[in-house]
Amino acid sequence: MDTYSLIAVVIAATAVIGYLNHLIDRLPTSVGIMFGATVLALSFMLLQNMGFPSLSSFTERIVAHIQFHNLLMNGLLGLLLFAGSMTIDFELLRSNLTTIATLASFSVITSTLLLGTAVYYLLPLFHVAMPFLYCLLFGALISPTDPIAVLASFKKIGAPKKLHVIVAGESLFNDGISIVIFITLYHLTLLNEPVTLQHISYLFFNQAIGGLLFGLLLGVTSNFLIRNTTVQIAALITIAIATSGYTLANTLGLSGPLAMVIAGIFIGNKNRKNSQDNKTNQTLTLIWELIDDILNAILFLLLGFELIIIHSNYSNILAGLTCIPLALAIRYITVAIPTYFLFTKKTRPKKLNATLTWGGLRGGLAVALALALPNSPFRNSILTMTFCIVAFAVIVQGMTIQRIFSTSTPDKKHTTS
Repeated sequence: MDTYSLIAVVIAATAVIGYLNHLIDRLPTSVGIMFGATVLALSFMLLQNMGFPSLSSFTERIVAHIQFHNLLMNGLLGLLLFAGSMTIDFELLRSNLTTIATLASFSVITSTLLLGTAVYYLLPLFHVAMPFLYCLLFGALISPTDPIAVLASFKKIGAPKKLHVIVAGESLFNDGISIVIFITLYHLTLLNEPVTLQHISYLFFNQAIGGLLFGLLLGVTSNFLIRNTTVQIAALITIAIATSGYTLANTLGLSGPLAMVIAGIFIGNKNRKNSQDNKTNQTLTLIWELIDDILNAILFLLLGFELIIIHSNYSNILAGLTCIPLALAIRYITVAIPTYFLFTKKTRPKKLNATLTWGGLRGGLAVALALALPNSPFRNSILTMTFCIVAFAVIVQGMTIQRIFSTSTPDKKHTTS
């Protein structure tokens, strides 16, 4: 199948499942589409076991040909992070920067260690053996919250703005820490390379600090260019920033995701300040909301279909299901400890820890990192556990997160306190 036909099939499938979700369940779009894709994937696998392998094999070839890891990491991610970051309020972000920075560093590092250690001792109960470094590698890829999944779920739930900024800000900025941890463990585990403190510091400076500065440069440049221009040119410039800028950052060894976050926040806030008297800025916001919605729908469809290419056994599935409450418990511990010291009783947002735990979703990024692992005796175990946690997060947590705020009165839903 050629590239154009492949894109056509993916878009058509996304439209059909999205429309059926709108008619039948009316779940949040991303949740409904992934749920529908997962049900279809399970149906194809069931048909294969019943002696009808052709449909499942055809779908598996399509999914394998898409190369989810490359599509997300080298294609969709820059656009989605840029679009999501444009909605972040800079003043609220700045006032909660200490909280966000602590959650994006302490919580991710602690979760990696706790989850990796717990999985190491848990897996033998299911007759699955995995070296400790591989368990830590799993902990590193599953511990960070996924900004795409978080932003998609929080988009329409009516959470208080302060709470929304803390959860979304953490998911956007834990990228720098998680990349350093993952790459370090990847080198130790799979490449058998010695990793020194100097090398880790260099990696962090290049990826995190370099990405932040490059993103600021992109944001300033883009904002200067789109002033007093047409909607078409402004849209083209911002799309160029989110695609070419992301690619250039990665080529230079900088964090493309962090660059897009900073550029998106800068441009989005400038856009909101000028939106009352500049129709171009209002239209630009609508364009990026549309891009965000369409790409999210496609991403979650592909995420659901990734189940087809994960070859699991019962032991791995049981281990994966057990990892779901384990990951949630460790998530609660690693956010409750720092927030206890960061907030007083009066300044603590209501339902903070519940929101950070249940709303701290894992998503496509974790699956993409797991798929990037080379073939080894432990790859399928990591993939299965990762998919179990991600599927539960997107479908169950994403479907029920709004209930946390269901008792809030309408006039408090969008306050900044």
